[in-house]
Amino acid sequence: MDDNEKYGEWFGDLSSFLPGVSIDCVIIGFDLNELNILLLKWKEGGHWMLPGGFVHKDEDMDHAASRILEERTGIRLPYLKQFHTFGDLDRRANVPLFNPVTPLGAQFKEMFDWLEQRFISLGYLSLVDMRSSVPAPDLLSETCIWKPLKSIPDLIYDHNLIANKALEQIRNQINYLPIGISLLPEKFTMKQLQILYEEILQKKVDRANFQKKMLKLGFLDRHEKQLTGGAHKAPFLYAFNREKYNLLLEKGIGYMS
Repeated sequence: MDDNEKYGEWFGDLSSFLPGVSIDCVIIGFDLNELNILLLKWKEGGHWMLPGGFVHKDEDMDHAASRILEERTGIRLPYLKQFHTFGDLDRRANVPLFNPVTPLGAQFKEMFDWLEQRFISLGYLSLVDMRSSVPAPDLLSETCIWKPLKSIPDLIYDHNLIANKALEQIRNQINYLPIGISLLPEKFTMKQLQILYEEILQKKVDRANFQKKMLKLGFLDRHEKQLTGGAHKAPFLYAFNREKYNLLLEKGIGYMS
């Protein structure tokens, strides 16, 4: 099977998709130093983009988001949360995915025309542990990698806006809900938790006040010092108490309370 046949097989029957509706996924990871975002680089034209795709007519929206993410990146997540709908009239202007004068564009003119219609996109968000989420590019993509949020490239269409809106959602959430259970390893230092919060808030926080607030919320269990180094210098390790963490999620008591 040549590439053209593979492209046709990947897209399938366009009539099976809901016209004008798409999904874009913002997947955020943390490497203990900085936040990262999962991006694809399109083969045709080299555009960077969020993992996205289309919804089958007989498919629930949440199921479509999980399916699309797995098909585009190889990462399977049981849970993604819809956070915003993007429908500006010019959100997809002037950046065609397929150039109609190239062999690929000419071969798939019907597909090209279908992709150029107006789309309203539902944004889905997930925070994941990068260590257990190893991406792999799909047929349409040159690469699929984690990129630091501080050096995110120009993305296709309004994908930079979608990514920024997702981060705004996380920053708003951190004010009243605990954050980190899906981003940090099972055991971590208070400093690593502080770095995560600083990355999300995009500002430095006072170490003593931060530790006091986190411990006051009661969702952290402290473990014996296990890191190498001088005994008096080794920091304590912490773990999330899932029962108390989930209780705080229900109550809505967070960092700024």
